[in-house]
Amino acid sequence: MTETDTEVDERASLIARLRSSPTQASVRRVHVASPGGHRLRLAATVTTLTVVLIAVTGFALSIGSVHIPLADVWGVIGHRIFPPGLITPTWNAVTDRIVADVRLPRVLLAAIAGMSLTVVGTVVQAVMRNPLAGPTVLGVSAGAATGAVFVMRFGLLVLGAYTLNIAAFLGALLTLLLVLSIAKYGGRISATTLVLTGMAISAVLSAITSFLVLTADDRTLASQVLFWTLGGFGSAQWKLIPIPAIVLVLGVSYALAQARNLNLLLTGEESAISMGLDVHRFRQRMFVLSAAMIGVTVAVCGVIGFVGLVMPHITRLLVGANHRRCLPVGMLLGAIFTIGADLLARTVISPEELPVGIITALVGGPFFLYLLRRTSKGPGR
Repeated sequence: MTETDTEVDERASLIARLRSSPTQASVRRVHVASPGGHRLRLAATVTTLTVVLIAVTGFALSIGSVHIPLADVWGVIGHRIFPPGLITPTWNAVTDRIVADVRLPRVLLAAIAGMSLTVVGTVVQAVMRNPLAGPTVLGVSAGAATGAVFVMRFGLLVLGAYTLNIAAFLGALLTLLLVLSIAKYGGRISATTLVLTGMAISAVLSAITSFLVLTADDRTLASQVLFWTLGGFGSAQWKLIPIPAIVLVLGVSYALAQARNLNLLLTGEESAISMGLDVHRFRQRMFVLSAAMIGVTVAVCGVIGFVGLVMPHITRLLVGANHRRCLPVGMLLGAIFTIGADLLARTVISPEELPVGIITALVGGPFFLYLLRRTSKGPGR
């Protein structure tokens, strides 16, 4: 008889717990919650996060150099979405333009970026079975930025914005493969080696990016590179939304379809192989998926660090490690975090604007140090 996905998930969770360190296993009681309890907790979490996301979105659309009442904000959006005549405008044309054409694309791009980075972080941590793995820590974001800057430096924008997407994707993929090949020793990759390798590769890529800028004839390239290295949503336009949105939908759909295999990896490579998973091929597919999502994200909003590292951990604290739950919940958390970070970046030194990457680094940096310290104390480290 073939196991159902639920049975496989429960079995994977149980084996993962039994594989815990002796100290943890001796004090931890194995408790399998009822499916009904899981569903209720998931529904409550999703409902709460959805309400928070709506609230944060409203504040992000309302607060700025020109304050717009929340009633007008939702009125403008409703007027654009619903059939004509259903909502009577009580605001002027300037308010309509600020909300619909300036702030809304920015908020949507921030949400898409947060969702994509969180999904990639969740997938990479599962595939590598390493809590320290993430797009920024592994140098993948730096690789994507270097690829984009390279084509800008030499004027290779033959396909316009699509060229940046392709170059960023290739840069992210090649960087990820390079980091993994260098960090692998004796068939295994330790957390510390992976992090140090990623940091070293990131430093090299940053030097290459700086060299490309300093040797460029176009001096305006420096200001553009600052955008790539620190990230931001200030250049958001409606025409930039479709590609990252489509890649996000396709990427999340595929990741959810592979949730069972991601759960199997929780049991370890040997157990996953015994359950019929071709681990090597599966990892290759997920790496390509991660590189594509990171490449497109970096191409439209630059490098935004630590989102893909921090959000998956918070998600697992809320709903557990089952990827059928933590992928959609993580998307909500990622969107809330990036929209909130962008709002803070726009207002903390108003009327000036901080790069979003500074805000996410201030939050994610201490969390990363905490993870690094905790992991270094683990068994076998």
